[in-house]
Amino acid sequence: MDRLPQTGVSTTSSSDLSPSRAPLTTVAVVGLGTMGTGIAEILARAGRQVIGIDISESACRRAVTALEVATARAVGRGRMTERERTAALDRFRVATEMSAAADADLVVEVVPEDYGIKHDVFAALDAVVRPGTILATGTNALSVTRLAAESAHPERVLGLHFFNPAPAMKLVEIVSSVLTAPAAVDAVTALARDLGKEPVALGDRPGFIADGLLFGYLNQAAAMYESRYAAREDIDAAMRLGCGLPMGPLALLDLIGIDTARTVLEAMYAASGDRLHAPAPILAQLAEAGLTGRKAGRGFYTYEAPGSGTAVPDGAAPQAPSPDLGRPVRAVGVAGSGTMASGIAEVFAKAGHEVVLAARTQEKAEKAKARIAKSLARSVAKGRMTEKVRDRALARITPADSLDAFADADLVVEAVAEDLAVKQELFTVLDKVCKPGAVLATTTSSLPVIACARATSRPQDVIGMHFFNPAPAMKLVEVVRTVLTSDEARATVHTVCREVGKHPVDCGDRAGFIVNALLFPYLNNAVKMVQEHYASPDDIDAAMKLGGGYPMGPFELLDVVGLDVSLAIEKVLHRAFRDPGLAPAPLLEHLVAAGCLGRKTGRGFREYAKA
Repeated sequence: MDRLPQTGVSTTSSSDLSPSRAPLTTVAVVGLGTMGTGIAEILARAGRQVIGIDISESACRRAVTALEVATARAVGRGRMTERERTAALDRFRVATEMSAAADADLVVEVVPEDYGIKHDVFAALDAVVRPGTILATGTNALSVTRLAAESAHPERVLGLHFFNPAPAMKLVEIVSSVLTAPAAVDAVTALARDLGKEPVALGDRPGFIADGLLFGYLNQAAAMYESRYAAREDIDAAMRLGCGLPMGPLALLDLIGIDTARTVLEAMYAASGDRLHAPAPILAQLAEAGLTGRKAGRGFYTYEAPGSGTAVPDGAAPQAPSPDLGRPVRAVGVAGSGTMASGIAEVFAKAGHEVVLAARTQEKAEKAKARIAKSLARSVAKGRMTEKVRDRALARITPADSLDAFADADLVVEAVAEDLAVKQELFTVLDKVCKPGAVLATTTSSLPVIACARATSRPQDVIGMHFFNPAPAMKLVEVVRTVLTSDEARATVHTVCREVGKHPVDCGDRAGFIVNALLFPYLNNAVKMVQEHYASPDDIDAAMKLGGGYPMGPFELLDVVGLDVSLAIEKVLHRAFRDPGLAPAPLLEHLVAAGCLGRKTGRGFREYAKA
């Protein structure tokens, strides 16, 4: 079957952008890279006549092959029949001339993120398509309004932003300029729904919703790596295991393309002036060296070959501390009686450690153990452990009402209130009652670990162990080393983390560590979008779940974490880094002042039914 036919301009018929316009049945896709080919696949499988256009014949051939492979895979998985596959292939043709778009009802350009290139494409389309043909740009960083204003028919120009991989990701951002006709938006919205996508209508600003939030986060991760604060593997593991993200930020930058990310960030910074969007210097260094990520075979990681998604060892991976450096840990002390303290005690007891759980009173310690018993009972009910294993784990936990009970502990983990004075007082006592060589760990998520260490006479033995809630389920532990922490203490904590089934990542002693330092500015920027009336919480949550693959949208997460807790962390980050872009959004402060703290009060960014 010849899929590279000679093409010519057909006679132009009149059309309009009235609400009663015919459905978009013939669609041209200009630019047959990964995204363009994916969009063409979606359209052809949904019954549209598709014309793929690229100046490169080899790109055209690759697009045809990609469609053949994708549809064959769909048949093999039972998602379409052989007859449907043949029909989809027959609906797709390719060409190397723009004149092939003459009969299209809609043209979608997905050429490189360069204004000059996109301008030339739109100028060429103006010369060949009908006046009523809708022209859509796939940009996520450039001005849709500018492209529209320079078009012969600005009312038909809009943005149509799919997400990679286009066949899998459900979100489509539909972007209007002030010149766009509502009928054009309606027609493209109807098409998106017919394709099985979730359309979100937006105004014209760089990054729109998903990339507007995503790229600031990616940029901060790149800067974090560039400063040598944490290793690339630790940054990526922290965000995957600590936030449930499908991919770490540095691996995602390699997938997107470091040059593309730099272009998007430059456009966002030009529009906002927000330093969080000023491209990290390492992005320019890598891009100018041709190390643009997977497509080049090397970016933050090294890959088997250009275009491969398989990373290979390159000597840059962090070395775990030798277990021989560590000290043996048999007995563990846990200070506190709240949810986190109970969860940590459960983790160690299930792994076979003797645990002393100390609280201010014996009653509170007993209640904490009772909470652990309920958690273990749920595990038994779900078939995750036997009653015998449960009973052994509970027997290893000894409730106590005094820190003196930690006298024989090899490791003590404090999980008391997030108040520096309280923690310093506790560490002063631990210094007196714990044996020499015991490792003393704080679970703080925002306070300086060194301040706890200086409350003791043995700062070399003090370290941060930031567990994530719920501790029994979450795999990540941020291991926070101060300038005084010894190699032995770090090695001890790494070893014990692996023994109890956790994944340790190293980071320095600064506000937010890895996860919170990257997560909360992203959440704060989402609040700013709502505050500026750019998008609703529902649209933003949908964008990040459907376009970014996030397990929860930012406003769902804020309401779960608690707006008061989130505000406190934002204030800590702002004080530590003195960056105006980290200042808490006023809307977040107003909601906290009004007592709207999220799920725990029944109202935050949304209202919740009372229990």
